[in-house]
Amino acid sequence: MIMSAKSIGIPDGTEVRIPLNKLKKSPKNARKTPHSEAAIEALAASIAVKGILQNLVVEPEVDGEGAATGFFCVTIGEGRRLAQLLRVQRKEIKKGEPIRCIVDTANDPHEISLDENVTRESMHPADQFEAFRKLADERGFGAEEIAARFGVTAQAVRQRLRLGAVSPKLMQLYRDGELTLDQLMAFAITDDHARQEAVYERLPFDPDASTIRRLLTESHVAATDRRARFVGLEAYAEAGGTVLRDLFTEDRGGYLEDVALLDLLVTARLGREADALRAAEGWRWTEAHLDFPHAHGMRRVYPHPVELSAEDQASLQATQTEFDRLTEQHQTAEELPDDVDARFGELETEIDRLEAKRQAYDADDVGRGGAFVVLNHDGTIRVERGFVRPGDEKPQAETGSDSDAEARDEEAREGEEAGLDGEDDEGASDEEDEDQPLSDALVRDLTAHRTLGLRLNLSEQPDVAIVAVTHALAAHIFYFGANAHVVGIQPVKCDLAAHADGIEDTPAGKAWSDRHANWARQMPKDVAGLWEFVAELDHDSRSSLFAHCVSLTVNAVKLPFDRRPRALAAGRRLAEAVALDMSGYWRPTVRSYLGRVTKANVLEAVREGVGGEAAERLSDMKKADMAQAAEHLLAATGWLPSLLRTAVPREQTGLQGEEPSNELRAEAAE
Repeated sequence: MIMSAKSIGIPDGTEVRIPLNKLKKSPKNARKTPHSEAAIEALAASIAVKGILQNLVVEPEVDGEGAATGFFCVTIGEGRRLAQLLRVQRKEIKKGEPIRCIVDTANDPHEISLDENVTRESMHPADQFEAFRKLADERGFGAEEIAARFGVTAQAVRQRLRLGAVSPKLMQLYRDGELTLDQLMAFAITDDHARQEAVYERLPFDPDASTIRRLLTESHVAATDRRARFVGLEAYAEAGGTVLRDLFTEDRGGYLEDVALLDLLVTARLGREADALRAAEGWRWTEAHLDFPHAHGMRRVYPHPVELSAEDQASLQATQTEFDRLTEQHQTAEELPDDVDARFGELETEIDRLEAKRQAYDADDVGRGGAFVVLNHDGTIRVERGFVRPGDEKPQAETGSDSDAEARDEEAREGEEAGLDGEDDEGASDEEDEDQPLSDALVRDLTAHRTLGLRLNLSEQPDVAIVAVTHALAAHIFYFGANAHVVGIQPVKCDLAAHADGIEDTPAGKAWSDRHANWARQMPKDVAGLWEFVAELDHDSRSSLFAHCVSLTVNAVKLPFDRRPRALAAGRRLAEAVALDMSGYWRPTVRSYLGRVTKANVLEAVREGVGGEAAERLSDMKKADMAQAAEHLLAATGWLPSLLRTAVPREQTGLQGEEPSNELRAEAAE
């Protein structure tokens, strides 16, 4: 029956229906901590579908004189009362909705409230996971429908369904306490029971969840991989590829299971890009590669400055004028309108396209040369142009005719100047023609003396020595097989890309590449003109070219089998001399360092870079989370591992080195 405010004398244990607005929270309830909003939401959703499955227990409220007030205090079921009040707010029920209750005046309200919360044992999570799975399998409920019926999020339901699909063998281990929930969640990354159990057999003692995930995905490719980013998950899925998703961690897109399909898609798209480049630019050949092959044995040519055509110059001027006009019109605007922002983008693209025309390859080089189309480490395409295969070089007669003629003329002049018309040590006779070439032995003899003279004079003229060394280095570096230098110095170049993955794509790597290409564009086409080019440079420019050529030979890479202690020590002295500060070129990130060292190393880095308190806060984190947090903490500190530190400040070296520009430091730090 529905109790009215005047009802009194209700027998103990009577089941009654009491209007919701006549129920109050009992001051004797043992639970003092309020129910969470999520718990009330879940109860409201459950009651909306299934009703109140368990009676509330109440006692009549009385005033100070012992008279019934007509209200009832809820001893057991306060959460259900709050859930119904939430439904009233949502207009699902009326505030006078009758609630099924049991009146209890015989027991101590505080004790039975405590008993309700203490003696009850919660369902084991494994049972809950499997029960959710059963709802999905047997009743066909989707995640959203189950979520609505139990007042939880659809993501929480998906997680429980995934856990419910873990191998029964592993689920039993979880029930028995031999696997933790974190470990079980790691296994749930795949629903392949055989693979789950196989990985379990391979596990070391008490593995962390990250180890389990790594073993389960070791044959897959992360969605963050450059190949996946290049192809795109949508194209991969359209081709029939499947993606493994981890519902319990930030998987950044999941893991691609069909690696062979992914590689096929990457190769096909790179090939199409290479074909399109060859058709558009006219190169003799183009090759697609996952990684830049570094063109060993090939000469490289670079574009040279050219004048824009009158049409392109007019187009560039008009585009730049419009860009400047828009800039002036909107210079005070905090946010650009969408159409204006889009127009700015179009103008910038057009300006870049026209400016690129100021650099062009010689048609002959394009006809003989080729380009590599490679995949960058960020999943974008990189094109390396201007490589000439040895078999495509001009015949020696073509390339060497002018220089050979020059050499013969020089030899003739030397012979005339020497005034040697007598016998040489090979027995030349008086009757021989005066124009007869000198014997090889005499040529060696004379040029040896001339070389000695060159050495003596050069040793007294350091400015000319710089020209000669710069010429020799540049001839080796910028010309293939030139053999045009007189100073016996040959640079030994070290390919850093073979030692550090992705180094070419860093801001510092790109800055170096741009600097090298800038010098290459200035070199004369024929090596025969290189001496005049170097000699005619002003002092600062020549010094810069000399420093650039020398720097290309620096090799301070330490290899496991390296036995160059003196060379590495010299590398440290060089770092001190140029005041090397690697914080301008390198930052500790998960990829560059923190994800590749132990937890102890990560904590030590944070301790040194930020402080002991910060390191202590990270000490209980899992490895992956710790590395991410450490990257954030160390971002602005300039912390470096010991291998990258320069031991002696510049003030103590007595030498001055050119510091990296502020712009390059800022770019490298990003």
